[in-house]
Amino acid sequence: MSLAIALALAAAAMPPSTPDLGKREGACRPNEPGPALLIDVVGLKDRSGLLRAELYPAVDGDFLADDNVLIAAGKTFARVDMAVPHSGPVRLCIRVPRAGRYALSLLHDRNANLKFDLSGDGIGFPGNPTLGWSKPRADKAAFQAGPGLTTIEIRLNYRRGLAMRPLEDR
Repeated sequence: MSLAIALALAAAAMPPSTPDLGKREGACRPNEPGPALLIDVVGLKDRSGLLRAELYPAVDGDFLADDNVLIAAGKTFARVDMAVPHSGPVRLCIRVPRAGRYALSLLHDRNANLKFDLSGDGIGFPGNPTLGWSKPRADKAAFQAGPGLTTIEIRLNYRRGLAMRPLEDR
């Protein structure tokens, strides 16, 4: 089973998420002082759709868990959606509750339907782990946030054959 299939099956098995859940917590303010994460996005397949960053605890059982479940349990969850800009560098900002270790996923939702589409959407994680037959462990998709602004780069991966891989030097 590929990563994309595993993620799609996991999402289908969970109750539907609320699109606005976690957005208030994730939205950066003008001149954001932090703690927050600046994500430089590289490897976009095209300039369509939107980008969705989601912040999770850096724990395997909570990483990529349903947002409703995490919030009901009082655990970290935040989300930011941004239309893909037509040109230029792509950078998102997502707030974190405090300095510490977190896991993050970044989705390139090419048709902006707020769902992961196996055939066309891209996905990436901090540290750009190699994507195999299952989702990465939380520690492979984790980053350390400081008290101010922390900058990381995430390379998006798209389905190519039976694997999820970055596009060549884009």
